[in-house]
Amino acid sequence: MPCSNLSSFNPSTDIPDLSGKVILITGGTAGLGTETILQLSKHNPSRILFTGRNTTAANKVIETTKAINANLDIRFIPCDFTPLKSVQEAGKHVVATNERLDILMCNAGVMAVPKVVTKDGYEVQFGINHVAHASLIKTLLPLLLEAGQKPDSDVRIVSNSSLGFTFATTIDFDKLHSENDLGALGAFKRYGQSKLANILYTRQLAKHYPSITSVAIHPGIITTGLMTGMSSFNKHFVDVTTIGRRIDIEDGAKNQLWCATMGKEGLRNGGFYEPVGRWEGGRTRRRMRVLGMNRGSGRRGS
Repeated sequence: MPCSNLSSFNPSTDIPDLSGKVILITGGTAGLGTETILQLSKHNPSRILFTGRNTTAANKVIETTKAINANLDIRFIPCDFTPLKSVQEAGKHVVATNERLDILMCNAGVMAVPKVVTKDGYEVQFGINHVAHASLIKTLLPLLLEAGQKPDSDVRIVSNSSLGFTFATTIDFDKLHSENDLGALGAFKRYGQSKLANILYTRQLAKHYPSITSVAIHPGIITTGLMTGMSSFNKHFVDVTTIGRRIDIEDGAKNQLWCATMGKEGLRNGGFYEPVGRWEGGRTRRRMRVLGMNRGSGRRGS
């Protein structure tokens, strides 16, 4: 059942036993990714894989995780989400070195960064937050689908979106191969387009691959490393508009942990969840109607 508030869900005691599960977390070397790894490690998964760019930080994550669960098989996969070649190579490595993948947590991302393009020519926020993860999912689909055919399977894709999707008035596909200058608050508008894409893509995954439970989540308003690359104005804008609503990283990881581990009978395939475990179908559908993008609400379970 959904939790009424953040304190109703305690990852240490509420996450069930994860024996046999192989889990991949993108962006695991800091922030929400690291907290997610630490919490999952307490519940005996078969293996945790995580991506990132910083090997020194990755080694620290492994050291800290091993202090919690010395027997855990935890592996770092170096990956830069700005060139798709790196993403695809990481995905192929996962497929080649694992017999199954049960939970994919698309956690890596950037927010409100200055306008620039990735090495493949995509607007950087759309490129990292959406295109790179879509490419990774495509590469991993054979492994995910194979795991989904096993008896009593429970395969999931949990994508970190955001209520920041409401900054988007559309997805301007004609400008995705450019810096996409959107004027005042342009960094947040570009961010909103990438987060809207996460939600729409999740709904399509649910439609085309019903054996996989795919959900998008809003983690809450958290002060993390995402703010590091912001301009002073954008940092001030976030500070002023989120007074009294910010939460810490421990609470920020709860929604994705809930969606990744709670009974799938309580999840709507293709749904969008706010903390903790609250399906926001009505809000999302209304916003999609405004954008002219509503195409149905997805199915419960799989």
